[in-house]
Amino acid sequence: MRFGIIGTGTVGRTLASKLIALGHEVTLGSRTKDNTSAVSWADQAGPHGHAGTFQDAADFGEVIINATAGTVSLPALQQAGAERLAGKVLIDVSNPLVFSSAGEVSLAPVNTDSVGEQLQRAFPDARVVKALNTLAAPLMVDPGRVPGEHQVFVAGEDVAAKTVVRGVLEQFGWPDAAVIDLGGIDAARGTEMLMPFWLKLMGHFGHTDFNYSIRSAD
Repeated sequence: MRFGIIGTGTVGRTLASKLIALGHEVTLGSRTKDNTSAVSWADQAGPHGHAGTFQDAADFGEVIINATAGTVSLPALQQAGAERLAGKVLIDVSNPLVFSSAGEVSLAPVNTDSVGEQLQRAFPDARVVKALNTLAAPLMVDPGRVPGEHQVFVAGEDVAAKTVVRGVLEQFGWPDAAVIDLGGIDAARGTEMLMPFWLKLMGHFGHTDFNYSIRSAD
């Protein structure tokens, strides 16, 4: 498949490299065509990895991944262009973290809205699925870094789009039983609100190789 990734940070590059390793083609998009991170990644990615603008990535991808910071996701995807997103699965892995000058963490939006919902409203013809935003980038593409059973979540309005995302997650190494479907895109509020707690856990463990294990009675 062809993937367009919006965002050139650690998450975007990690996902891009895994997709290339799996045999897919990827365009890693940034605001400018000469973005150092994107060009450097493409230089080492081989013939199936490309660097470009947000517009290039959105135009190239059959599936689009939003890997920008949640507080800038909406303008980044507006720059990519609604017409380039229409009809496509848009996997939103962002979190709207806001850090104060004192290092305190908050979210914007929060409680009554989420980035996932913002994107679905702004791009009604895109098929937005919230996923992979509750864990660190290396674990997204290598769940075996944490032993035992642990889960990843999906949320979105389009059932077929969630099936596509499940397929991508399976390629990353997530068993189907480890993928919990939380329902509509409004469930993104809850998964995004997990992130301040996740940061506290990171401080406790001193690393990012941990995840949530949800247990249920039969």
